Amino acid sequence: MSYRLKEVELDLLPVGSNPLRILHFSDLHLTPSRKREIADIHSFNSLEPDLVIATGDFMAHPDGVSVVLGALGGLLDRPGAFVFGSNDYFAPKIKNPARYLMPDNGKRILGDELDALGLAKSLEQLGWLNLNDKKAKLKVNGLNIELRGTDDAHLERDKYELVKGKPARNVDLSMGVTHAPYARVLNAMAADDLDIIFAGHTHGGQIRLPWFGESKALVTNCDLPTWRARGLTKVENQPWLHVSAGMGTSPFSRIRVASPPEASIITLTARSK
Repeated sequence: MSYRLKEVELDLLPVGSNPLRILHFSDLHLTPSRKREIADIHSFNSLEPDLVIATGDFMAHPDGVSVVLGALGGLLDRPGAFVFGSNDYFAPKIKNPARYLMPDNGKRILGDELDALGLAKSLEQLGWLNLNDKKAKLKVNGLNIELRGTDDAHLERDKYELVKGKPARNVDLSMGVTHAPYARVLNAMAADDLDIIFAGHTHGGQIRLPWFGESKALVTNCDLPTWRARGLTKVENQPWLHVSAGMGTSPFSRIRVASPPEASIITLTARSK
């Protein structure tokens, strides 16, 4: 296994609920040559999640659709939901890697257009929920789950106004899903009293420095504070946020420092009485 599996537990469900085992992964950036990563992703099904959340940047190649579907394999037989990131719409281009460490000036260097529509249709036909500026409901382990998501905020494709509103009364768990965790998306979801938000995009910082027994991200590639670059965090009066550090990188920036590829299992349990 060439990635790190992170496991966390959170008591977020109504009293008496069955546990919910969620697999969260992001930023696969798959190309046909990523054989080891493809094998790792194919093995995710053995983790036996109840629900799969994929937070975008599946592809990094014109042939990415078939590669992604092949890598996901048996996971596609499980309940799942997804949103897209910028690399699902446009292939990466060669650029100065130091640019990643600079403040975001809003300019995007985009490669050739990819078949995001084809990937979305394929995932939908196989039963996964497309949450790009959409809402959906799902029943898993006896739980009524409401999910809502946004399209990629990094490309300013997000339209939260299409999914805004408080969760329905009969909902046991309300989830937000987005690729890039920009403040405008997190704040909008917080205003609607969601329980938990899933995001990716940051690569955990991609380059992290040793910091008091842990490590510290230098950047997040969005306006998320660096201390929230990966893992489960919470800000007062906001939902829990889980950011995946992701499995891959751009084919042109294959370096990860103190931020290994990872996938996560988040087990939600019932609150105590």
